Amino acid sequence: MAPPTPLLAVRGSEGLYMVNGPPSFTESVAFQRDSGKNCKAVAFSKDGSLFAWCNGEKVNVVNVTRAELLHSFDLPKTVCLEFSPKNSVLATWQAYATAKDGTAGVPNLQLHDLRTGKCLKSFVQKKMQNWCPCWAEDESICARNVNNEVHFFENNNFNTIANKLHLQKVSDFVLSPGAQPTKVAVYVPGSKGAPSFVRLYQYPNFGGPQSALANKSFFKADKVTMLWNKKATAVLVVASTEVDKSGASYYGEQTLHYLAASGESAVVQLPKNGPIYDVAWSPNSVEFCAVYGFMPAKATVFNLKCDPVFDFGTGPRNAAYYSPHGHILVLAGFGNLRGQMEVWDVKNYKLISKPVASDSTYFAWCPDGEHIVTATCAPRLRVGNGYKIWHYTGSVLHAHEVPADQEMWQVFWQPFLDGVFPERAVRYQAVPGEPPRAQPGPAQAYRPPALRNRPATSSKLEAKADAHQGPAQVRAPQNALQNTVPAMTTGDPEVDKKIKNLKKKLKAIEQLKEQAASGKQLEKNQVEKIQKEAALLKELEDLELGV
Repeated sequence: MAPPTPLLAVRGSEGLYMVNGPPSFTESVAFQRDSGKNCKAVAFSKDGSLFAWCNGEKVNVVNVTRAELLHSFDLPKTVCLEFSPKNSVLATWQAYATAKDGTAGVPNLQLHDLRTGKCLKSFVQKKMQNWCPCWAEDESICARNVNNEVHFFENNNFNTIANKLHLQKVSDFVLSPGAQPTKVAVYVPGSKGAPSFVRLYQYPNFGGPQSALANKSFFKADKVTMLWNKKATAVLVVASTEVDKSGASYYGEQTLHYLAASGESAVVQLPKNGPIYDVAWSPNSVEFCAVYGFMPAKATVFNLKCDPVFDFGTGPRNAAYYSPHGHILVLAGFGNLRGQMEVWDVKNYKLISKPVASDSTYFAWCPDGEHIVTATCAPRLRVGNGYKIWHYTGSVLHAHEVPADQEMWQVFWQPFLDGVFPERAVRYQAVPGEPPRAQPGPAQAYRPPALRNRPATSSKLEAKADAHQGPAQVRAPQNALQNTVPAMTTGDPEVDKKIKNLKKKLKAIEQLKEQAASGKQLEKNQVEKIQKEAALLKELEDLELGV
Protein backbone atom coordinates (compact mmCIF):
# COMPACT_ATOMS: atom_id res chain seq x y z
CA MET A 1 0.00 0.00 0.00
CA ALA A 2 1.32 3.44 -0.93
CA PRO A 3 2.18 5.70 2.02
CA PRO A 4 -0.27 8.55 2.77
CA THR A 5 0.15 12.17 1.66
CA PRO A 6 0.91 14.48 4.60
CA LEU A 7 -1.27 17.56 4.94
CA LEU A 8 0.08 21.07 5.56
CA ALA A 9 -2.01 23.20 7.95
CA VAL A 10 -2.02 26.97 7.29
CA ARG A 11 -3.24 29.58 9.80
CA GLY A 12 -3.57 33.30 9.11
CA SER A 13 -5.87 36.27 8.54
CA GLU A 14 -7.56 34.27 5.74
CA GLY A 15 -8.55 31.61 8.28
CA LEU A 16 -7.40 28.06 8.94
CA TYR A 17 -7.19 25.45 6.19
CA MET A 18 -5.16 22.44 5.06
CA VAL A 19 -3.29 21.77 1.83
CA ASN A 20 -2.48 18.34 0.39
CA GLY A 21 1.27 17.74 0.31
CA PRO A 22 3.23 16.65 -2.76
CA PRO A 23 2.38 16.12 -5.52
CA SER A 24 -1.03 17.85 -5.73
CA PHE A 25 -0.83 20.92 -3.36
CA THR A 26 -4.61 21.41 -3.60
CA GLU A 27 -6.76 22.46 -0.64
CA SER A 28 -7.79 19.39 1.34
CA VAL A 29 -11.46 18.40 1.52
CA ALA A 30 -10.71 16.32 4.65
CA PHE A 31 -10.76 19.56 6.66
CA GLN A 32 -13.42 22.20 6.16
CA ARG A 33 -11.82 25.66 6.10
CA ASP A 34 -12.51 27.82 9.19
CA SER A 35 -12.67 31.35 7.77
CA GLY A 36 -12.59 33.12 11.16
CA LYS A 37 -9.82 35.66 11.68
CA ASN A 38 -9.33 34.84 15.37
CA CYS A 39 -7.77 31.37 15.33
CA LYS A 40 -5.06 31.39 18.03
CA ALA A 41 -4.33 27.77 18.93
CA VAL A 42 -3.90 24.65 16.78
CA ALA A 43 -2.50 21.15 17.32
CA PHE A 44 -2.25 17.77 15.60
CA SER A 45 -2.13 14.55 17.60
CA LYS A 46 1.20 12.72 17.57
CA ASP A 47 -0.02 10.23 14.95
CA GLY A 48 -1.66 12.98 12.87
CA SER A 49 -5.13 11.43 12.98
CA LEU A 50 -6.72 14.14 15.18
CA PHE A 51 -6.63 17.93 14.90
CA ALA A 52 -7.78 20.58 17.39
CA TRP A 53 -8.11 24.34 17.08
CA CYS A 54 -9.64 27.30 18.92
CA ASN A 55 -11.35 29.87 16.70
CA GLY A 56 -12.14 32.38 19.45
CA GLU A 57 -15.54 30.78 20.08
CA LYS A 58 -14.93 27.07 20.69
CA VAL A 59 -12.21 24.44 20.80
CA ASN A 60 -13.04 21.88 18.08
CA VAL A 61 -11.55 18.40 17.68
CA VAL A 62 -11.83 16.55 14.36
CA ASN A 63 -10.73 13.18 13.05
CA VAL A 64 -8.76 14.25 9.96
CA THR A 65 -8.81 10.79 8.38
CA ARG A 66 -12.61 10.52 8.51
CA ALA A 67 -13.37 14.28 8.24
CA GLU A 68 -15.53 13.94 11.35
CA LEU A 69 -16.14 16.42 14.21
CA LEU A 70 -15.54 14.56 17.49
CA HIS A 71 -15.89 17.24 20.18
CA SER A 72 -16.58 20.93 20.63
CA PHE A 73 -15.60 22.55 23.94
CA ASP A 74 -16.86 25.95 25.09
CA LEU A 75 -13.41 27.46 25.80
CA PRO A 76 -13.21 30.64 23.68
CA LYS A 77 -10.07 32.08 25.32
CA THR A 78 -7.85 29.02 24.78
CA VAL A 79 -4.38 29.96 23.52
CA CYS A 80 -2.56 26.59 23.86
CA LEU A 81 -3.58 23.03 22.96
CA GLU A 82 -1.87 19.65 23.11
CA PHE A 83 -2.84 15.99 22.70
CA SER A 84 -1.51 13.20 24.90
CA PRO A 85 0.66 10.69 22.95
CA LYS A 86 -2.07 8.03 22.49
CA ASN A 87 -4.93 10.51 21.94
CA SER A 88 -6.65 9.83 25.29
CA VAL A 89 -6.49 13.42 26.59
CA LEU A 90 -6.63 16.95 25.15
CA ALA A 91 -4.93 19.59 27.32
CA THR A 92 -6.08 23.23 26.95
CA TRP A 93 -4.65 26.39 28.54
CA GLN A 94 -6.20 29.85 28.92
CA ALA A 95 -4.45 32.90 30.38
CA TYR A 96 -4.81 32.94 34.17
CA ALA A 97 -6.80 35.85 35.57
CA THR A 98 -7.56 36.84 39.16
CA ALA A 99 -10.98 38.22 40.05
CA LYS A 100 -11.44 42.02 40.28
CA ASP A 101 -11.64 41.84 44.06
CA GLY A 102 -8.22 40.15 44.14
CA THR A 103 -9.44 36.64 44.96
CA ALA A 104 -7.85 33.66 43.21
CA GLY A 105 -8.89 32.96 39.65
CA VAL A 106 -10.51 29.79 38.38
CA PRO A 107 -8.38 26.84 37.19
CA ASN A 108 -7.20 27.61 33.65
CA LEU A 109 -5.51 24.32 32.60
CA GLN A 110 -8.05 21.66 31.62
CA LEU A 111 -7.53 17.99 30.76
CA HIS A 112 -10.36 16.53 28.65
CA ASP A 113 -11.13 12.83 28.13
CA LEU A 114 -11.37 12.44 24.36
CA ARG A 115 -13.49 9.30 24.61
CA THR A 116 -16.28 10.90 26.66
CA GLY A 117 -15.65 14.61 26.17
CA LYS A 118 -15.70 15.14 29.95
CA CYS A 119 -13.17 17.24 31.86
CA LEU A 120 -10.92 14.86 33.81
CA LYS A 121 -9.19 17.53 35.89
CA SER A 122 -8.59 21.29 36.10
CA PHE A 123 -5.46 22.93 37.51
CA VAL A 124 -4.30 26.47 38.17
CA GLN A 125 -1.32 27.04 35.85
CA LYS A 126 -0.31 30.71 36.00
CA LYS A 127 2.64 30.71 33.61
CA MET A 128 2.38 29.97 29.92
CA GLN A 129 5.94 28.64 29.88
CA ASN A 130 5.94 24.83 30.33
CA TRP A 131 2.15 24.96 30.72
CA CYS A 132 1.47 21.48 29.42
CA PRO A 133 1.82 18.30 31.48
CA CYS A 134 4.31 15.78 30.00
CA TRP A 135 3.32 12.21 29.24
CA ALA A 136 5.42 9.09 28.78
CA GLU A 137 4.86 7.67 25.30
CA ASP A 138 2.51 4.92 26.55
CA GLU A 139 0.65 7.40 28.83
CA SER A 140 1.45 5.28 31.91
CA ILE A 141 2.98 8.39 33.51
CA CYS A 142 2.11 12.09 33.32
CA ALA A 143 4.10 14.80 35.10
CA ARG A 144 3.90 18.54 35.82
CA ASN A 145 6.04 21.02 37.74
CA VAL A 146 4.23 22.43 40.78
CA ASN A 147 5.98 24.81 43.20
CA ASN A 148 9.48 23.41 42.56
CA GLU A 149 8.31 19.80 42.75
CA VAL A 150 7.56 17.42 39.88
CA HIS A 151 4.22 15.65 40.47
CA PHE A 152 3.64 12.31 38.74
CA PHE A 153 0.25 10.80 37.89
CA GLU A 154 -0.26 7.25 36.62
CA ASN A 155 -2.62 5.94 33.91
CA ASN A 156 -4.31 9.35 33.49
CA ASN A 157 -5.69 9.31 37.03
CA PHE A 158 -5.23 12.99 37.91
CA ASN A 159 -7.01 12.81 41.28
CA THR A 160 -4.08 11.02 42.94
CA ILE A 161 -0.43 12.08 42.92
CA ALA A 162 1.41 8.76 42.51
CA ASN A 163 4.94 10.13 43.10
CA LYS A 164 6.81 13.37 43.77
CA LEU A 165 10.33 14.37 42.82
CA HIS A 166 11.34 17.01 45.33
CA LEU A 167 14.60 18.89 44.87
CA GLN A 168 15.29 22.41 46.02
CA LYS A 169 13.81 24.66 43.32
CA VAL A 170 13.36 22.33 40.35
CA SER A 171 12.95 24.81 37.51
CA ASP A 172 12.50 22.45 34.55
CA PHE A 173 12.24 18.75 33.67
CA VAL A 174 11.99 16.59 30.54
CA LEU A 175 10.68 13.01 30.32
CA SER A 176 12.56 10.57 28.09
CA PRO A 177 10.97 9.46 24.80
CA GLY A 178 10.30 5.83 23.87
CA ALA A 179 9.33 2.75 25.83
CA GLN A 180 9.49 2.08 29.58
CA PRO A 181 11.30 2.55 31.88
CA THR A 182 10.77 6.31 31.79
CA LYS A 183 13.69 8.52 32.74
CA VAL A 184 13.51 12.13 33.93
CA ALA A 185 16.04 14.93 33.37
CA VAL A 186 15.69 17.73 35.95
CA TYR A 187 17.35 21.14 36.15
CA VAL A 188 17.98 23.00 39.41
CA PRO A 189 19.42 26.53 39.06
CA GLY A 190 22.33 27.50 41.33
CA SER A 191 21.91 29.97 44.19
CA LYS A 192 24.08 31.58 46.88
CA GLY A 193 27.33 30.45 45.29
CA ALA A 194 26.16 26.86 44.71
CA PRO A 195 26.34 25.54 41.12
CA SER A 196 23.39 24.73 38.89
CA PHE A 197 22.92 21.05 38.08
CA VAL A 198 21.09 18.63 35.81
CA ARG A 199 20.31 15.11 37.08
CA LEU A 200 18.89 12.05 35.36
CA TYR A 201 16.59 9.71 37.29
CA GLN A 202 14.73 6.54 36.40
CA TYR A 203 11.07 6.65 37.43
CA PRO A 204 10.15 6.14 40.28
CA ASN A 205 13.62 5.98 41.95
CA PHE A 206 13.92 9.49 43.39
CA GLY A 207 15.80 8.78 46.65
CA GLY A 208 18.34 11.62 46.49
CA PRO A 209 21.64 12.21 44.66
CA GLN A 210 22.77 8.58 45.13
CA SER A 211 19.74 7.28 43.22
CA ALA A 212 20.43 9.54 40.22
CA LEU A 213 21.58 7.85 37.01
CA ALA A 214 23.84 10.81 36.16
CA ASN A 215 24.66 14.26 37.51
CA LYS A 216 26.31 17.31 35.93
CA SER A 217 26.88 20.62 37.71
CA PHE A 218 28.03 23.95 36.23
CA PHE A 219 28.37 27.53 37.43
CA LYS A 220 27.59 29.41 34.22
CA ALA A 221 23.84 28.91 33.78
CA ASP A 222 20.83 31.23 34.01
CA LYS A 223 18.75 28.80 31.94
CA VAL A 224 19.22 25.43 30.26
CA THR A 225 17.76 23.49 27.34
CA MET A 226 17.71 19.69 27.80
CA LEU A 227 17.50 17.40 24.74
CA TRP A 228 17.02 13.62 25.04
CA ASN A 229 18.10 11.44 22.13
CA LYS A 230 15.46 9.20 20.58
CA LYS A 231 16.70 6.03 22.33
CA ALA A 232 16.75 7.79 25.74
CA THR A 233 20.39 6.85 26.36
CA ALA A 234 21.73 10.42 26.70
CA VAL A 235 20.84 14.09 27.21
CA LEU A 236 22.49 17.17 25.74
CA VAL A 237 22.32 20.30 27.91
CA VAL A 238 22.82 23.79 26.52
CA ALA A 239 23.55 26.04 29.51
CA SER A 240 23.19 29.80 28.91
CA THR A 241 23.96 32.95 30.86
CA GLU A 242 21.95 36.11 30.17
CA VAL A 243 25.13 38.25 30.09
CA ASP A 244 28.58 37.49 28.73
CA LYS A 245 30.81 39.00 31.42
CA SER A 246 33.76 39.09 29.01
CA GLY A 247 31.78 41.52 26.81
CA ALA A 248 32.48 39.41 23.70
CA SER A 249 28.80 38.73 22.96
CA TYR A 250 25.53 40.45 23.89
CA TYR A 251 23.77 37.08 23.64
CA GLY A 252 25.40 35.85 26.84
CA GLU A 253 27.55 32.74 27.06
CA GLN A 254 26.56 29.17 26.22
CA THR A 255 28.21 25.84 27.05
CA LEU A 256 27.27 22.37 25.81
CA HIS A 257 27.22 19.38 28.21
CA TYR A 258 26.61 15.67 27.65
CA LEU A 259 25.04 13.27 30.18
CA ALA A 260 24.59 9.55 29.53
CA ALA A 261 21.97 7.49 31.38
CA SER A 262 24.84 5.09 32.20
CA GLY A 263 26.46 7.80 34.34
CA GLU A 264 29.13 9.40 32.14
CA SER A 265 29.14 13.16 31.66
CA ALA A 266 31.35 15.59 29.76
CA VAL A 267 31.67 19.15 28.49
CA VAL A 268 31.52 19.15 24.69
CA GLN A 269 34.62 21.01 23.54
CA LEU A 270 33.67 23.43 20.75
CA PRO A 271 36.76 24.64 18.84
CA LYS A 272 35.41 28.15 18.07
CA ASN A 273 34.34 30.81 20.56
CA GLY A 274 30.94 32.46 20.39
CA PRO A 275 27.25 31.61 20.77
CA ILE A 276 25.80 28.11 20.41
CA TYR A 277 23.02 28.72 17.89
CA ASP A 278 21.58 25.22 17.62
CA VAL A 279 22.10 21.61 18.70
CA ALA A 280 20.27 18.66 17.14
CA TRP A 281 20.38 14.90 17.79
CA SER A 282 20.48 12.58 14.82
CA PRO A 283 17.46 10.23 14.85
CA ASN A 284 20.03 7.37 15.08
CA SER A 285 20.78 8.58 18.67
CA VAL A 286 24.55 8.06 18.30
CA GLU A 287 25.51 11.44 16.79
CA PHE A 288 24.58 15.08 17.23
CA CYS A 289 25.29 18.29 15.32
CA ALA A 290 26.19 21.65 16.88
CA VAL A 291 26.18 25.05 15.13
CA TYR A 292 28.33 27.51 17.06
CA GLY A 293 30.89 30.34 17.08
CA PHE A 294 30.92 33.95 15.98
CA MET A 295 29.86 34.38 12.36
CA PRO A 296 30.69 32.75 10.04
CA ALA A 297 29.61 29.90 12.32
CA LYS A 298 31.09 26.40 12.46
CA ALA A 299 29.01 23.22 12.30
CA THR A 300 30.35 19.90 13.60
CA VAL A 301 28.93 16.38 14.06
CA PHE A 302 30.02 14.64 17.30
CA ASN A 303 29.73 11.02 18.49
CA LEU A 304 28.71 9.77 21.95
CA LYS A 305 32.29 10.22 23.17
CA CYS A 306 31.88 13.91 22.26
CA ASP A 307 34.64 13.53 19.66
CA PRO A 308 34.21 15.36 16.31
CA VAL A 309 33.14 13.02 13.50
CA PHE A 310 32.86 15.58 10.69
CA ASP A 311 33.44 19.33 10.48
CA PHE A 312 31.42 21.28 7.89
CA GLY A 313 33.72 24.31 8.11
CA THR A 314 32.30 27.81 8.53
CA GLY A 315 29.36 29.54 6.88
CA PRO A 316 26.37 31.89 7.38
CA ARG A 317 24.27 29.47 9.43
CA ASN A 318 22.48 29.28 12.76
CA ALA A 319 20.32 26.15 12.61
CA ALA A 320 20.57 22.38 11.98
CA TYR A 321 17.73 20.04 10.96
CA TYR A 322 18.06 16.26 10.55
CA SER A 323 15.55 14.56 8.26
CA PRO A 324 13.09 12.19 10.01
CA HIS A 325 15.17 9.16 8.92
CA GLY A 326 18.44 10.89 9.82
CA HIS A 327 20.05 10.34 6.41
CA ILE A 328 20.05 14.04 5.43
CA LEU A 329 21.10 17.12 7.42
CA VAL A 330 20.18 20.71 6.53
CA LEU A 331 22.36 23.53 7.86
CA ALA A 332 20.63 26.88 7.45
CA GLY A 333 20.99 30.59 8.16
CA PHE A 334 17.62 32.14 9.02
CA GLY A 335 16.52 35.15 11.08
CA ASN A 336 18.78 38.01 10.00
CA LEU A 337 20.85 35.76 7.75
CA ARG A 338 20.12 35.33 4.03
CA GLY A 339 18.25 32.03 4.20
CA GLN A 340 21.02 29.93 2.65
CA MET A 341 20.57 26.19 3.17
CA GLU A 342 23.19 23.45 2.79
CA VAL A 343 21.67 20.00 2.29
CA TRP A 344 24.10 17.18 3.20
CA ASP A 345 24.09 13.42 2.69
CA VAL A 346 25.10 12.41 6.22
CA LYS A 347 26.22 8.87 5.40
CA ASN A 348 28.80 10.05 2.87
CA TYR A 349 29.16 13.67 4.06
CA LYS A 350 28.55 14.95 0.55
CA LEU A 351 26.78 18.21 -0.28
CA ILE A 352 23.52 17.60 -2.18
CA SER A 353 22.25 21.15 -2.82
CA LYS A 354 22.49 24.77 -1.66
CA PRO A 355 19.05 26.37 -2.07
CA VAL A 356 18.24 29.83 -0.68
CA ALA A 357 14.98 30.59 1.17
CA SER A 358 15.19 34.35 1.75
CA ASP A 359 13.34 35.93 4.69
CA SER A 360 12.28 32.56 6.11
CA THR A 361 10.99 32.55 9.67
CA TYR A 362 10.15 28.82 9.73
CA PHE A 363 11.58 25.52 8.45
CA ALA A 364 10.32 21.95 8.84
CA TRP A 365 10.97 18.56 7.29
CA CYS A 366 7.95 16.75 5.90
CA PRO A 367 7.42 13.37 7.66
CA ASP A 368 8.16 11.62 4.34
CA GLY A 369 11.85 12.63 4.63
CA GLU A 370 11.82 13.89 1.02
CA HIS A 371 10.29 17.36 1.28
CA ILE A 372 10.76 20.58 3.24
CA VAL A 373 8.57 23.61 3.96
CA THR A 374 9.98 27.10 4.50
CA ALA A 375 7.73 30.01 5.39
CA THR A 376 7.69 33.74 6.01
CA CYS A 377 5.19 34.43 8.79
CA ALA A 378 3.81 37.45 10.65
CA PRO A 379 4.38 39.05 13.05
CA ARG A 380 8.10 38.24 12.62
CA LEU A 381 7.86 39.64 9.09
CA ARG A 382 4.65 41.35 8.01
CA VAL A 383 5.46 41.61 4.29
CA GLY A 384 5.92 38.86 1.73
CA ASN A 385 4.11 36.22 3.79
CA GLY A 386 3.81 32.78 2.24
CA TYR A 387 5.37 29.32 2.11
CA LYS A 388 7.40 27.16 -0.26
CA ILE A 389 7.54 23.38 -0.47
CA TRP A 390 10.90 22.07 -1.67
CA HIS A 391 12.46 18.76 -2.60
CA TYR A 392 15.72 18.41 -0.69
CA THR A 393 17.63 18.39 -3.99
CA GLY A 394 16.91 22.14 -4.14
CA SER A 395 13.81 22.32 -6.37
CA VAL A 396 10.80 24.45 -5.38
CA LEU A 397 7.76 22.25 -6.08
CA HIS A 398 5.09 24.69 -4.89
CA ALA A 399 5.07 28.32 -3.74
CA HIS A 400 2.15 30.16 -2.17
CA GLU A 401 2.10 33.89 -1.46
CA VAL A 402 -0.71 35.44 0.56
CA PRO A 403 -2.26 38.69 -0.78
CA ALA A 404 -0.44 41.89 0.27
CA ASP A 405 -3.30 42.92 2.60
CA GLN A 406 -3.34 39.54 4.39
CA GLU A 407 -1.01 37.81 6.85
CA MET A 408 0.06 34.21 7.43
CA TRP A 409 0.83 33.32 11.04
CA GLN A 410 1.76 29.65 10.98
CA VAL A 411 2.27 26.58 8.78
CA PHE A 412 3.03 23.05 9.98
CA TRP A 413 2.97 19.47 8.69
CA GLN A 414 0.60 16.76 9.79
CA PRO A 415 2.81 14.37 11.81
CA PHE A 416 3.04 10.58 11.35
CA LEU A 417 4.41 7.80 13.52
CA ASP A 418 7.84 6.32 12.76
CA GLY A 419 7.81 3.61 10.10
CA VAL A 420 4.91 4.98 8.03
CA PHE A 421 7.31 6.34 5.40
CA PRO A 422 10.20 4.13 4.21
CA GLU A 423 13.68 5.63 3.93
CA ARG A 424 14.62 6.19 0.29
CA ALA A 425 18.05 6.31 -1.29
CA VAL A 426 19.61 9.76 -1.38
CA ARG A 427 19.49 11.43 -4.78
CA TYR A 428 21.71 14.22 -6.03
CA GLN A 429 20.00 15.11 -9.31
CA ALA A 430 17.46 17.92 -8.75
CA VAL A 431 13.86 16.82 -9.28
CA PRO A 432 11.75 18.91 -11.70
CA GLY A 433 10.38 21.98 -9.92
CA GLU A 434 7.64 24.56 -10.40
CA PRO A 435 8.57 27.01 -13.19
CA PRO A 436 9.59 30.43 -11.85
CA ARG A 437 6.79 33.00 -12.01
CA ALA A 438 8.87 35.96 -13.08
CA GLN A 439 12.43 36.64 -14.13
CA PRO A 440 14.40 38.12 -11.24
CA GLY A 441 15.70 41.66 -11.67
CA PRO A 442 19.39 42.58 -11.55
CA ALA A 443 21.22 41.39 -8.47
CA GLN A 444 21.34 43.88 -5.65
CA ALA A 445 23.30 44.03 -2.40
CA TYR A 446 21.56 41.95 0.24
CA ARG A 447 19.78 43.97 2.90
CA PRO A 448 18.51 42.29 6.09
CA PRO A 449 14.70 42.51 6.57
CA ALA A 450 15.09 45.03 9.40
CA LEU A 451 16.93 47.46 7.06
CA ARG A 452 14.81 47.12 3.93
CA ASN A 453 12.35 49.92 4.53
CA ARG A 454 15.05 52.44 5.43
CA PRO A 455 17.24 54.60 3.24
CA ALA A 456 20.49 52.93 2.23
CA THR A 457 23.25 53.79 4.69
CA SER A 458 26.83 52.62 4.87
CA SER A 459 27.48 49.69 2.58
CA LYS A 460 29.83 48.37 5.29
CA LEU A 461 26.85 47.92 7.60
CA GLU A 462 25.05 45.81 5.01
CA ALA A 463 28.14 43.81 4.17
CA LYS A 464 28.60 42.90 7.80
CA ALA A 465 24.92 42.34 8.58
CA ASP A 466 25.34 38.56 8.37
CA ALA A 467 27.91 38.64 11.16
CA HIS A 468 27.32 38.05 14.89
CA GLN A 469 23.69 37.04 14.59
CA GLY A 470 21.95 35.52 17.57
CA PRO A 471 20.38 32.10 17.89
CA ALA A 472 17.79 31.45 15.18
CA GLN A 473 14.18 31.94 16.28
CA VAL A 474 12.87 29.74 13.53
CA ARG A 475 11.47 26.99 15.71
CA ALA A 476 8.90 29.36 17.27
CA PRO A 477 8.64 28.02 20.81
CA GLN A 478 5.19 27.72 22.35
CA ASN A 479 5.88 30.40 24.94
CA ALA A 480 6.76 33.02 22.31
CA LEU A 481 3.17 33.99 21.72
CA GLN A 482 4.15 37.07 19.74
CA ASN A 483 5.43 34.66 17.06
CA THR A 484 2.09 32.94 16.61
CA VAL A 485 -0.87 35.29 17.09
CA PRO A 486 -1.97 38.34 15.15
CA ALA A 487 -1.54 41.85 16.50
CA MET A 488 -4.74 43.10 18.09
CA THR A 489 -5.98 45.68 20.58
CA THR A 490 -6.75 44.62 24.14
CA GLY A 491 -9.75 46.91 24.50
CA ASP A 492 -7.98 48.84 27.29
CA PRO A 493 -6.39 52.08 25.97
CA GLU A 494 -3.89 52.20 28.86
CA VAL A 495 -2.71 48.64 28.16
CA ASP A 496 -2.53 49.36 24.41
CA LYS A 497 -0.36 52.40 25.18
CA LYS A 498 2.00 50.27 27.31
CA ILE A 499 2.21 47.66 24.53
CA LYS A 500 3.03 50.37 21.98
CA ASN A 501 5.81 51.76 24.23
CA LEU A 502 7.26 48.29 24.82
CA LYS A 503 7.35 47.60 21.07
CA LYS A 504 9.10 50.94 20.56
CA LYS A 505 11.78 49.98 23.12
CA LEU A 506 12.21 46.53 21.54
CA LYS A 507 12.62 48.11 18.10
CA ALA A 508 15.33 50.38 19.51
CA ILE A 509 17.08 47.33 20.97
CA GLU A 510 16.97 45.62 17.55
CA GLN A 511 18.67 48.67 16.04
CA LEU A 512 21.36 48.64 18.75
CA LYS A 513 21.98 44.94 18.10
CA GLU A 514 22.39 45.65 14.38
CA GLN A 515 24.91 48.39 15.19
CA ALA A 516 26.83 46.00 17.47
CA ALA A 517 26.73 43.32 14.76
CA SER A 518 28.29 45.78 12.31
CA GLY A 519 31.24 46.28 14.67
CA LYS A 520 30.22 49.54 16.38
CA GLN A 521 31.38 49.90 20.00
CA LEU A 522 28.29 50.44 22.15
CA GLU A 523 28.10 52.70 25.19
CA LYS A 524 27.55 51.09 28.61
CA ASN A 525 23.93 52.33 28.81
CA GLN A 526 23.26 50.88 25.32
CA VAL A 527 24.58 47.45 26.37
CA GLU A 528 22.36 47.66 29.47
CA LYS A 529 19.35 48.36 27.22
CA ILE A 530 20.07 45.21 25.17
CA GLN A 531 20.32 43.16 28.38
CA LYS A 532 16.74 44.18 29.27
CA GLU A 533 15.31 42.63 26.07
CA ALA A 534 14.17 39.34 27.67
CA ALA A 535 12.36 41.17 30.50
CA LEU A 536 10.65 43.52 28.02
CA LEU A 537 9.55 40.59 25.84
CA LYS A 538 8.09 38.85 28.91
CA GLU A 539 6.26 42.04 29.94
CA LEU A 540 4.89 42.42 26.39
CA GLU A 541 3.74 38.79 26.33
CA ASP A 542 1.95 39.19 29.67
CA LEU A 543 0.19 42.38 28.55
CA GLU A 544 -0.93 40.87 25.23
CA LEU A 545 -2.28 37.82 27.06
CA GLY A 546 -3.99 39.93 29.68
CA VAL A 547 -2.07 38.13 32.45
